[in-house]
Amino acid sequence: MTLDRRTLLAGAATLPALGALPWRSARAQDNTIRIGVLNDQSGLYRDISGPSSTQAARLAVQESGVTGRGINVEIVQADHQNRPDVGSTVARQWFDRDGVDMIVDVPTSSVALAVAGVARERNKVFIGSGPATSDLTGAQCSPNTVHWTYDTYMLAKGTGGAMVAAGGRTWFFITADYAFGHALERDTTAFVTAAGGRVLGGVRTPFPGTTDFSSFLQQAQRSRANVIGLANAGGDTVNSIKQAGEFRITRGGTKLAGLLVFVSDVHALGLETAQGLVLTETFYWDLNDRTRAFSNRLGMLPGNMRPGMTQAGVYAGVLHYLKAVADMGVAAAKASGTEAVNRMKAMPTNDDAFGEGTIRQDGRKLHPAYLFEVKTPAESRGPWDYYKLVSTIPANEAFRPMTEGGCAFVRS
Repeated sequence: MTLDRRTLLAGAATLPALGALPWRSARAQDNTIRIGVLNDQSGLYRDISGPSSTQAARLAVQESGVTGRGINVEIVQADHQNRPDVGSTVARQWFDRDGVDMIVDVPTSSVALAVAGVARERNKVFIGSGPATSDLTGAQCSPNTVHWTYDTYMLAKGTGGAMVAAGGRTWFFITADYAFGHALERDTTAFVTAAGGRVLGGVRTPFPGTTDFSSFLQQAQRSRANVIGLANAGGDTVNSIKQAGEFRITRGGTKLAGLLVFVSDVHALGLETAQGLVLTETFYWDLNDRTRAFSNRLGMLPGNMRPGMTQAGVYAGVLHYLKAVADMGVAAAKASGTEAVNRMKAMPTNDDAFGEGTIRQDGRKLHPAYLFEVKTPAESRGPWDYYKLVSTIPANEAFRPMTEGGCAFVRS
């Protein structure tokens, strides 16, 4: 079976109709690692993960060097439809029937928390490159999980902290009503109040399916808050910002805080609309020579897109996992997901997407975060030249201290 052989699962409704992955001989099975890319393939998070995450995973396999050492790698992909029940059903089928050893990506925090639980039950590996909730390394941490790319604490500290420092002392939140939105509002509120600011109110928006944010934005405007915090992502963020412009929400001096904004969101908005937005990311394709080299090797993604931090996280997470597999041996890696994660933690990370880094005992991957401002149309030199760097948050400062997370298995 070649590296690009894959199985596309549309969701729980189609699972019974699909057969198991075709197997090789017993010897080939023993030396084959199976990786499942699980994400939103067709909904509002498609552009920040979707099929492009599978493309990033394939590049990691090619560049890992494991195939030259006699290790076979197979990739499957599925659409979790932003539903925890679908995500956990796919994860169980993959682990129990299809021989999947590791699941990667999984944007939508509620789905990620469900998949993390299944991975722990089955003693497999989960690398969360797409979800945001900091609970993955806090109250709901797992020895089988690595949280790779970003989290709500980092976003709150970066963007929320910058907005308060710039004078945004009163806030109103528009929050996606599920685990991610709740965690992002919670973590941002902590930074706002610690800096002497106040939260005047907030509104929870149905997820998924909300496209009209006008009433929520007008409610925020009536609060007279300095800052409207958008605790949402993907298409919800794009729609919120576009509609805020249509209703002239910011004309009176109110600022929008896009607490999770991806480069694909800026592309969808256009610089005329997005200019001046302050945001925090851990990867930008044009940040330095290494990020540009990685992005060029990956190539343009579906829709003629440049990679964002989720695709970068998939690439880096798969690459490091396969290095650990090669180090400990396929049999040992397949036998225990916990031990595979422990080996990942014991090895320093180094890749072109994030540079050098480490994985903490609680599963939090550490690397710098970057505060960016979106360029004006006049400042942009061409397509996808969207960000200017405002400041760098060092790896040891970007994420919540391990002692404050409440992870039950962390040894003091």
